[in-house]
Amino acid sequence: MAATPALGQHSLREQNIALVAREIFGAPTPPSRADVAASTGLTRATVSALVDRLIEARIVAELIPAPARRAGRPAVPLAPATGTIIGLGLEVNVGYLAGTVLDLSGATLATRTVPGDFHASDPATVLAQLGTLSADLLATARSMHDGARLAGVRVALPGLVDSATSTLRVAPNLGWAELSPVDTRAIAAHTGTAPIMIANEAKLAALAQVPVPGTTTEVPDSFLYVSADVGIGAAIVLDRELFRGGRGWSGELGHVVVDPAGPPCQCGATGCLEQYAGTDAVLRAAHLPRGSSVTDLLRAVARDDARATAALDRAGHALGAALADFVNLIDVPDILLGGAYSELADLLGPVILAELGTRVLSAPWSSFTVRRAPVGAGAATIGGARQSLDDVVDDPTPWLAGD
Repeated sequence: MAATPALGQHSLREQNIALVAREIFGAPTPPSRADVAASTGLTRATVSALVDRLIEARIVAELIPAPARRAGRPAVPLAPATGTIIGLGLEVNVGYLAGTVLDLSGATLATRTVPGDFHASDPATVLAQLGTLSADLLATARSMHDGARLAGVRVALPGLVDSATSTLRVAPNLGWAELSPVDTRAIAAHTGTAPIMIANEAKLAALAQVPVPGTTTEVPDSFLYVSADVGIGAAIVLDRELFRGGRGWSGELGHVVVDPAGPPCQCGATGCLEQYAGTDAVLRAAHLPRGSSVTDLLRAVARDDARATAALDRAGHALGAALADFVNLIDVPDILLGGAYSELADLLGPVILAELGTRVLSAPWSSFTVRRAPVGAGAATIGGARQSLDDVVDDPTPWLAGD
């Protein structure tokens, strides 16, 4: 067996500076240089030199020193820099376009949602609109922080995305197929040389639910995120990391078969879950007028409309049965409801829990939670912006002066 080549000095430095950056960004409270040295095992001198590089690159900032409890210089806390490097998350959904700009500290610098009807739309036309939206968002962010550098762009789409090539294979409800980053030139015209990646909207929305260090949001380390619009998206988070599957295609809950003899689906199959529990399907079953919303459905249920109540009940049982299959397979008992399901969580939750209790084999020895996702509106764009900024933390070297 050939010997493993030793790490070069440059590679070792890249690893160490990434280690230091991750430690600072992942700490629940702002650490000092001494804290970072203790937690990473690096010498204080090495940590101090690497921190200075991160400060010079405006990735990390020094905070006001805390009052010293004993003689000597007070420790200087370190934290993510604000307003220096930004990430842009964009989303195309059937009913809207959206975008969010975050900085390294997690602060929202700009966010916007543009309603529309993008079912069976032309990708080139829609991406041109998304490019205009990108320009507006970046202008707003940079009006507050002149000179902010763009780390990257994530475009969230409701479909099957090949994570290895960042290519949308198919988005049935948009009517799109085989879309790659090369096709996002209309966005790049407004975002410069920053990398543009395509990702599944439910997966990015799930990442937005993972609490940022230092926050008090109570979300389990492992959970199943489920969101609804016209279709149904899902994502599996295990130990705070997204489980992508072998090709990045995990979580296609909306196309789990509820009834093989059921109604045809946009994907070409029959009896898919989204034909029972997708919002369009539920609104149709409730006999609400075309163009009605989830709010209209809730109002109908509140006035004891029998058809609306039955439609929502049918959706809850179908969704609960499909989720029970997921829980049986992956043993994740905590479920977060996002998108339109967030508005329906109080009504759907008990029905889903009843199905889990009946259909999950381990139910007699388990407990389950079904709750509203803490990050609602714009979750996919928030997750996309975060992921672009995570790339900076995972590999700060390209952002350092002189490297």
